[in-house]
Amino acid sequence: MRRIYTRTGDRGTTAIHGRVRVSKTDIRIEANGSLDELNVSIGIVRSFMASDDCRQQPLKEIQLNLMTVMSLVATRGDMRGENPNTLPGTLVEDVEGLIDSFAAGCSEAKYFILPGGSRISALLHGVRVAARRAERRLWELDAADPLPEEVMMYVNRLSDLFFVMAREEMERMDKDEERWKQFAYKRIGK
Repeated sequence: MRRIYTRTGDRGTTAIHGRVRVSKTDIRIEANGSLDELNVSIGIVRSFMASDDCRQQPLKEIQLNLMTVMSLVATRGDMRGENPNTLPGTLVEDVEGLIDSFAAGCSEAKYFILPGGSRISALLHGVRVAARRAERRLWELDAADPLPEEVMMYVNRLSDLFFVMAREEMERMDKDEERWKQFAYKRIGK
């Protein structure tokens, strides 16, 4: 086996697409690190699901798409045309379809809920939080080097998907969600 260490990062830099070296504290590296954490979190959730669980395949596809997103994020905007990795043209619509599908199995969301309830639901809330963090890092990078709009929309929708999946998991388990307060905007005019 070829050795894994290269020693090229020993001085605080790392390579991005195009063999460009940047600081390990560069926002591009921070954004990709957050996406990597998101991908790992999804893998953890999948490891707790049965192999024949209907959620396995969509979650795997999200993981594969995140690898492409990470490749695009690791490429400067002026070099992105040289990156051979592409995302499906229906990426955002596909996630919206998943959101709608999982939401159909849930009661209307009227309350802030406490994350938890079951192992998988709690883990899905953790994935939701990881998606939000990744989105914040992506917006920081986007301010310095604009990212493809579909990347921004995709990661935004992922946090919605994981919220709905966590709620749907509670429905599957026939467990009540623990509530905090009703959404203020849902009470207006009532």
